[in-house]
Amino acid sequence: MHVPDGFFNAPTSVATGLIAAGAVGFSLQRANRELRETGPALAGLTAAFVFAVQMVNFPVGAGTSGHLLGGALAAALVGPWTAVLVMSTVLLVQGLLFADGGLTALGTNITLMGLITVLVGYFLTRALLKVLPRRVGSVVPAATVGALVSVPVAALAFTGLYSIGGAVDIPLGKLATAMVGWHVLVGIGEAVITAAVLSAVVATRPDLVYAARHLQQDLVLVDADGNTSTVSPDRPIAAKPAGRSLGVGIAVTLLVAGGLSLFASAHPDGLEFVGAKLGFEGAAKNSAVAGSPLADYGVHGIGNAQVSGALAGIIGVLVTIVVGLAIAKLASLRANKAS
Repeated sequence: MHVPDGFFNAPTSVATGLIAAGAVGFSLQRANRELRETGPALAGLTAAFVFAVQMVNFPVGAGTSGHLLGGALAAALVGPWTAVLVMSTVLLVQGLLFADGGLTALGTNITLMGLITVLVGYFLTRALLKVLPRRVGSVVPAATVGALVSVPVAALAFTGLYSIGGAVDIPLGKLATAMVGWHVLVGIGEAVITAAVLSAVVATRPDLVYAARHLQQDLVLVDADGNTSTVSPDRPIAAKPAGRSLGVGIAVTLLVAGGLSLFASAHPDGLEFVGAKLGFEGAAKNSAVAGSPLADYGVHGIGNAQVSGALAGIIGVLVTIVVGLAIAKLASLRANKAS
């Protein structure tokens, strides 16, 4: 669902750029509490994991494919405001290094994939947790529904933006039907991936799941005299998660980007498919960084496509970790100065 340059007119692109800039700025101010609980390392790893899984397009039928957006998953893991920064990091690396999504459309992509999916996914997750049994495992079904709904909502938001500043005049009813219809199918894949990842993390390290922390049972401590006291787990966890957990996470992320991505579907994604069907695909313009050595997720100069793709994925993961960590650190520093 990466929007290329050319789909929207200049005023619309500027407007979404301002929305995205405002969202990132606001998130930099609000993410400090989340980062104290989850730590910048987890934010960097989450950004890298979302980047890696987005490389794996899965078929959804009729010659089209989809990939994880990741907003709901990131929000469940690190909190909504850190998730906005995580998604913005992913989209920035993709746009600048891999020519995935236009540079003038970066604000549009952050608005759709880095803001709407995060907020819809997270607040729906929180709403469902109020009615589901109060236990850590409830995060999985709640976030799964949030992930499922967030994708077609983002597709509907794209339609709304297109009605304002779309480059080609097309029937908006057909656009809305096609975008939402196909992205419901993509949303099902989003939900499956979100459920699988959260199930694994909740089963091994529930303390690293932001949305689960307030659901953990109070700890009952008994001293030598038999006196009892309770300690709530709703307290900041270690700023640096266990090295083993981080190591496993990085290894899995590198495996996805450098291995599993080589088996991704070659079919166009939902937006490309709809654009071709409705006749606005031709409005797309090449990114200004289309000549990047890593454009199209390959390393230019390496003849073997599999080696090229694997190496590009690994480079992308490492760059995303570094950028994600830097942005998380910046958020912490800004908040500390403000206080």
